[in-house]
Amino acid sequence: MGHAKWGLSGQTAMQTRRPIIGLTLDAEAAGGYSPYPWYAMRQNYAAAIAGAGGLPVALPHDAGLAGDYLDEIAALVVTGGAFDVDPALYGAAGRHASVVLKEDRTAAELALLRGALARGMPVLGICGGEQLLAVALGGHLIQHVPAEVPGALAHEQPGPRHEAGHAVAVVAGTVLARIVGTERMMVNSSHHQAVATPGEGIVNARAEDGVIEGIELPHTKFCIGVQWHPEFLIDPGDRRLFEALIAACRS
Repeated sequence: MGHAKWGLSGQTAMQTRRPIIGLTLDAEAAGGYSPYPWYAMRQNYAAAIAGAGGLPVALPHDAGLAGDYLDEIAALVVTGGAFDVDPALYGAAGRHASVVLKEDRTAAELALLRGALARGMPVLGICGGEQLLAVALGGHLIQHVPAEVPGALAHEQPGPRHEAGHAVAVVAGTVLARIVGTERMMVNSSHHQAVATPGEGIVNARAEDGVIEGIELPHTKFCIGVQWHPEFLIDPGDRRLFEALIAACRS
């Protein structure tokens, strides 16, 4: 009704209104910030979405409500965190000693991801979110990069996370390449696991040691996972990635 009042067509209104972007939260047990279990999310996740033209909203962990949350958002961003995907979810025979689980978070994010993929909703997976996206697409993970990749880079970089840790080569002809407009990006690095196989997806970026740094699902509106944290906006391509996500919501 408001659109009619101001003479805006439905298409114009859709292009001017900020699309609602759901971001998954991290979760911590009681202690530290609160004596009760609590959710958390770094401010720059929300700031990067808002800066690109979206309206960021946080998604609590309730797998049973995944469909209801997806009804209210235009795109899904699965954020990172200091934990790992359960190897049992991708059929691994064992679990490396370094693996740390947050089972409730993973269950909720997996329900959201599968629902978003089924709807053809724009999806961006960041760090652990990229790894979970690969698993949702039928892929597998490297459980501990230092143990499985000879000569691996320091993927858990010693420097601050707001600085670049290494370069990645962007694969020509991919959606990521079209978005960022470059063959090379400088990225931060904060992970000990990585994608081993992308399932139905394809690889769109690799580090110099061969570790997969990005995946995407072809023939979709927008379905990309990156191993780094673009919300720090270290490389010019990071901002373009968020802008492309928002643009996909309006197409």
